[in-house]
Amino acid sequence: MKIIETTNISKRYIMGSEIIDALKSVTISVNKGEYVAFMGPSGSGKSTLMNIIGCLDSPTGGRYVLNNHDVSSMSENELAEIRNKEIGFVFQTFNLLPRQSALENVALPLIYAGYTKSQRTEKAMMTLKNVGLDNRAHHKPNELSGGQRQRVAIARALVNDPSILLADEPTGNLDTKTSYEIMELFDQLYSKGNTIVMVTHEEDIAKYSHRIIRLRDGLVESDEVNPTPTNPREMAKMFAERVKE
Repeated sequence: MKIIETTNISKRYIMGSEIIDALKSVTISVNKGEYVAFMGPSGSGKSTLMNIIGCLDSPTGGRYVLNNHDVSSMSENELAEIRNKEIGFVFQTFNLLPRQSALENVALPLIYAGYTKSQRTEKAMMTLKNVGLDNRAHHKPNELSGGQRQRVAIARALVNDPSILLADEPTGNLDTKTSYEIMELFDQLYSKGNTIVMVTHEEDIAKYSHRIIRLRDGLVESDEVNPTPTNPREMAKMFAERVKE
């Protein structure tokens, strides 16, 4: 079943007298349960594609169907509604509310979804448990490590049971050991049937995914299955052995 389907989408920005074609006729599809990386250098169009797929922006031309909803020409309000329902975002900078506890941060999307306070607390706690952080539920972000903050952000992204987990440079602010831990968590989520789309400019991070779509100059340069995805557990083990030496 196709979750994401774009047909000849383009995105043009007009900045004064300059015209920038960020995307030029991009056609891709992602099936339910896939683990895909959008890879490319700065200026390749991967962030623009992520914004369109995440319903944060609309294409200038072409068609985008998200989980059977044609979102190409939706209004801002319609995009916001579909975004809250269908997509869980994980950002490089975590984007947590500093004065709220981990539990309150995770429960936030459920307020807009109309859950009662007790339902929100129960669902948020269960989601924190699923990312191994229920014992830190009442800590604020400044009382958590970078890896723990990213786990809270992932739990918040998952709490609404979205169709897609969309991760933008998810290890960009993390050290090597913590990066392996977060990639292992993504691996576990994938094995449970979650659809994951990860945006990265780092080759070694892209290789954790099972399919890599490479962009260059606003076009799809290649779209290939990754036959040997990196195993984050093995990488963490090798790293621990190197540190001991």
